Amino acid sequence: MRWWVAGLVLVPVAVVLEVLHAPPLAVLLTSAAALVPLAALLGRATEEVAARTGPFVGGLLNSTLGNAAELIIALAALRAGLHELVKASISGSILGNLLLILGASLLVGGLRHGLQQFNAHLAGISATMMTLAVVLLLVPGLFTLGPTPVHGAAVEWMSIGLAVVLAVIYVLYLVYTLRMGGPVTEHAHATWSLPRAIAVLAGATLGVVVMSEVLVGAVEPVVEATGVSEFFLGVVLVPLVGNVAEHFVAVQVAGRNQMDLSLGIAYGSSLQIALVVTPVLIFASLATSQPMSLVFNVYELVALLGAALVSSLIAVDGRSHWLEGAMLLAVYAGLAVGFFFLP
Repeated sequence: MRWWVAGLVLVPVAVVLEVLHAPPLAVLLTSAAALVPLAALLGRATEEVAARTGPFVGGLLNSTLGNAAELIIALAALRAGLHELVKASISGSILGNLLLILGASLLVGGLRHGLQQFNAHLAGISATMMTLAVVLLLVPGLFTLGPTPVHGAAVEWMSIGLAVVLAVIYVLYLVYTLRMGGPVTEHAHATWSLPRAIAVLAGATLGVVVMSEVLVGAVEPVVEATGVSEFFLGVVLVPLVGNVAEHFVAVQVAGRNQMDLSLGIAYGSSLQIALVVTPVLIFASLATSQPMSLVFNVYELVALLGAALVSSLIAVDGRSHWLEGAMLLAVYAGLAVGFFFLP
């Protein structure tokens, strides 16, 4: 029995705890743990469907559903008006992929195989695109925190304009990578029938929706009861549970010395968050009473820019070793400690 099948028992447990009004911390931890097997199952079903659709549709499907769990969590938080949690989950996902997951992949792969090699050209394109995406995400914050700050409705319109730019550059990136021979992913041969894969995909998505609502509903009570900030929950907890399937695969294939695929997952997931999930959330917020802006706090701005630059150095020479992975993990650990102590 695969681990995610056994883990699905946490879904009804989390629902029961919510119905019985159990302590908020227990509800939050159980629902977060339940999202882990659901995200893994969602990722597996997505791979099965993508394996039958060819490179173009398969790449588009992975781009759309690769971060589905986290997108659903963010949409639930958006409806609850938890904008800081949503923005923290965006920055946390990018930091997690560029530092934690890429670092863990390089560490595991390097310890098993020593000096590893990968396609420097493709990795360089992804790293450059990621740096570009981070620079675009920094624009609203820079113009609202600068010496002549922008205020009011101008901030919302600026965020909408940046969301359009992010979406357009992603389409161009997708077209370019497909013309070079397809997206930087590899799909296993399909082992499920298409109806089964679609049914599991629908069921896992429904489960993620329910658990996301339970988790988001427990955030504010936990913040009040424990003093842990909403920002820390968003920047660390939500990205970890939302992207667990991709994280596991990236480290696993690095251990098999498939570094092109591992880097493709780490950079690809970050790009999907920055260029697809972020615009979707901005446009979705327009349907709420309080549209969300793309103004990140100064700590997020510095962390995102630093992560993009540090991770880009990995892609320069097309080679990696375990020490580079350890250094990326050290940067992530340091940032996590700092975020924990933010009020």
